[in-house]
Amino acid sequence: MDTIERYRTIVQDVLKPLSERRYTGRDVHNEAVFDTKNDRYIVMSVGWEHPKRIHGCIAHLDIIGVKVWILQDSTESGIAYDLEAAGIPKSDIVLGFHP
Repeated sequence: MDTIERYRTIVQDVLKPLSERRYTGRDVHNEAVFDTKNDRYIVMSVGWEHPKRIHGCIAHLDIIGVKVWILQDSTESGIAYDLEAAGIPKSDIVLGFHP
């Protein structure tokens, strides 16, 4: 398996548990949007917390070149740590939300 394919698999494996997270007492769910053709991986939180509409990005990662760009990370633990633990070298992870 080449590097890009391996990174695609790792990114999806890291983000999938976020999409399976459930919220007690809220009409809100998370959904994964994986665009493997363009290498965009997003987990959104959508639903209602009456009277307010919930629609927010929990995580957004892109694979650009041979690097994984973290463009949004609203997790408590930090996705970069999970990517590194899963086998992506720190040198191939870019924190794209920093100037």
